[in-house]
Amino acid sequence: MNTHPQEAAAVADAASAAQMQCILADLGRMYQERNEALREVARAHHEVLLRLSLAAEFKDDDTGVHIVRMAYLAQQLALRLGESAEFARLLRDSAPMHDIGKIGIPDSVLKKPGPLDAEERRVMQQHPAMGAQILGESRVPLFQMASQVALTHHERWDGTGYPHGLAGEAIPLCGRIVGVVDFFDALTMDRVYRRAFADPVALQMLAEQRGCAFDPRIVDCFLEHQAEMVALRERVNLNRPTLADLLA
Repeated sequence: MNTHPQEAAAVADAASAAQMQCILADLGRMYQERNEALREVARAHHEVLLRLSLAAEFKDDDTGVHIVRMAYLAQQLALRLGESAEFARLLRDSAPMHDIGKIGIPDSVLKKPGPLDAEERRVMQQHPAMGAQILGESRVPLFQMASQVALTHHERWDGTGYPHGLAGEAIPLCGRIVGVVDFFDALTMDRVYRRAFADPVALQMLAEQRGCAFDPRIVDCFLEHQAEMVALRERVNLNRPTLADLLA
């Protein structure tokens, strides 16, 4: 039985369309599997870097809770500044890595009970660049921000910070936010060389650095929402979220 040419063409077209659908479905599955694999690699990378950050923190704070408080405080401050939820979450994930470079600082400097001399200060001031080097260059937004935070959280609004003497808005916003949060949280925790300052004293010290060390807008926002920020810090201290919570 002869098949009409038009019918044969229709059958061929249908077969070709079905084959194309199969190819597209296979490509879709491959794309999904590729993206899932990339997410798993990024998550594993993030976990390794968080654990390295925790190791660095243990050199300076035997509880390790400072970096967890930093995460939640930085996220909340970013939101109060009007930044997007996406930016704030990225900052939450990046902030714990701010001092990762301290893993390369000798304990004789890091844990010295008295003031650092000029050479010891020079050694200590290497930790932002060390942190950025550890985090490396990446196309992944999380690690790009983490590297920025590590490198710039000791820059000062007036240009007298380190390592590059950046000033004003030349300092990335993520570094400016983390600088404020780190200052307040570090003041209100015990260190090897001093006892913790009371919250009112630490808040006054923060206010005094407005426009000098820190972006005035960020300081004003922190002070405006100080009760909320302190309450958040206390919840973290009480509930003790873990690194696993940060990876969730």
